[in-house]
Amino acid sequence: MIFRNQHSVVLNRSILHLAAAFEMAKHIHGASRMQHQQRNNLVPTFHVIAMVCDFFFPRLGGVEMHIWSLVQCLLQRGHKVIILTHAYGDRTGVRYMSCGLKVYYLPLVPMVDGTCFPTFGLAWFPLFRQVCVREGVTLVHGHQATSCMSNEALLMASALGLQTVYSDHSLFGFADLASVHINKVLRFTLSNVDACICVSHTCRENLCLRAGLPPSMVYAIPNAIDPARFTPPSLEARKQAFDRSNGRVVVVVVSRLVHRKGTDLLARVVPRVCTEHPKVDFIIGGDGPKKPLLEAMLKQHGLGGRVKLLGGVAHDQV
Repeated sequence: MIFRNQHSVVLNRSILHLAAAFEMAKHIHGASRMQHQQRNNLVPTFHVIAMVCDFFFPRLGGVEMHIWSLVQCLLQRGHKVIILTHAYGDRTGVRYMSCGLKVYYLPLVPMVDGTCFPTFGLAWFPLFRQVCVREGVTLVHGHQATSCMSNEALLMASALGLQTVYSDHSLFGFADLASVHINKVLRFTLSNVDACICVSHTCRENLCLRAGLPPSMVYAIPNAIDPARFTPPSLEARKQAFDRSNGRVVVVVVSRLVHRKGTDLLARVVPRVCTEHPKVDFIIGGDGPKKPLLEAMLKQHGLGGRVKLLGGVAHDQV
């Protein structure tokens, strides 16, 4: 009992010290920015945006490509954008990518599934503030609920008096243990956010319920599709392709092979469809931890001649 009380006292003191540090940093950072603007008598006409997420290149996925595409468009519109993520192996420090994009690979160690251990800013708050001051950041944009860096950056940015935006990319439930904990974290980290963006109207409703946010500050902006890259073939070309296939129907699946993308369901559906429809074949493109599951399904049901696994497919070859 005495040990537990002493432990709670130490924890409370640590939280108070952290809150005091946040408040002091906010005061110093706000004062320095105000003096800088008064000295130059300039009102910025563009933003310096810091994108923060655990998930970025060299890892590939939906969130990573969303951030990359969004950054390229913002750079074309004249904004300055930097990205903060954790180190990937020997990829540490500052790297430059296309269009002068500056990426900070911070010395943070990922814990599970590419996500850093949550420290509520204790581990990298000084480094985060130094980057924001050096780059003159005016807006911090965090991505994905499961990114610890994103959630912590939103808290630290609010402490520094910076504008904050959060983008949600996925749907989460309300009953399973993981979703319950993530929803509680979002209620805490999004309490001071200025705006939220969701990739669909369903995702918007889901986020409002999970995080207890007013719908007026949550916007639905669907992922953009370039129609010039996904033009269907002409009717005549489709007829010729159908004739060449001897009347067989080919189902194409392109996805990251993980549980949350429905790969387990796909492994159960493919054998049933092939059994009930002898003229249906499958082409599956993508890579991920669930690829061995599909390979085992092909061997078990003998579908090697009707199901083709392409592995990872480049975007220009989709």
